[in-house]
Amino acid sequence: MSWFQLDPHSIADRARTAGACAPSLAASVTRGALGFTAVSVAGFVPWAVFGRWFHTHGGEPVMYAACAVVFIALTSPILHRLIIGPDSISRFYKLFGISFAAYSAAWIAGWMQLRGHPGSLAGLFGGTMVMACMLVAAFDALRSVVKVFLSLFVCNTLGYFIGGESEAALMKVHKTTAMLSWGVFYGIGMGAGLGLAFYFCQERARKMLATS
Repeated sequence: MSWFQLDPHSIADRARTAGACAPSLAASVTRGALGFTAVSVAGFVPWAVFGRWFHTHGGEPVMYAACAVVFIALTSPILHRLIIGPDSISRFYKLFGISFAAYSAAWIAGWMQLRGHPGSLAGLFGGTMVMACMLVAAFDALRSVVKVFLSLFVCNTLGYFIGGESEAALMKVHKTTAMLSWGVFYGIGMGAGLGLAFYFCQERARKMLATS
C-alpha cells in the first residue's frame, strides 16, 4: 500500500485532472542537484558556523539533528515538483520528512560507531538503504528498489567524499568556507540522487500518463 496517495494510479489521476506534465529525467536530476545544493549549504551551517556552540550544548548528536531539521524544512519548497502533478508540496514534506529523518538517524549511528571513512560509508549505506526502502514503499514501486538505492548511494557517496576532499583542500584558506564547500558537493550528489530516485519511483505513473 502506498503512502500519502502516491501510488501510480493516484498520481496519474491528479496529473490528468490538472493537465500536468511529468518532468523528464534530465529535468528531475537538474532540479534535484541545483535545488538540493542550496538546501545543503544551509543545512551545513549548524556544523560549519555553530559547531563550537553545539560542542557545549548537546554535542554531535544535537548538532546533526539540527542539520537534519534545516534539510527537512527547506527541501520541500524547492524540490516538491519532483512529484508529478498538483498538491505535491504537502506530500513531499511528509515523505521527505520521515525518510530523511530515518536517513539521518542511520547515518549518525554509523558515524558514531565507527568514525572516519568506515563510519561515513556505513552511515551512507545504511541511510540510503533506509531512504530507498521508504521511497519505493511510498510510491508502491518495490520493483525499483535496486535502482533507487543505487542512485541514492552512488550519487550521495560521490558528493560526500568529493566534498570532504574540497574541505581539506580549502581548510588552510578559510575554515568556514572550506566546511560549507563540503555542503556544496554533498548537495550536488545527494540532490542528483534524489532526482533519479523520484524519477524511478514514478515510472509506472509516467507510463499511465503516456498511454492515456
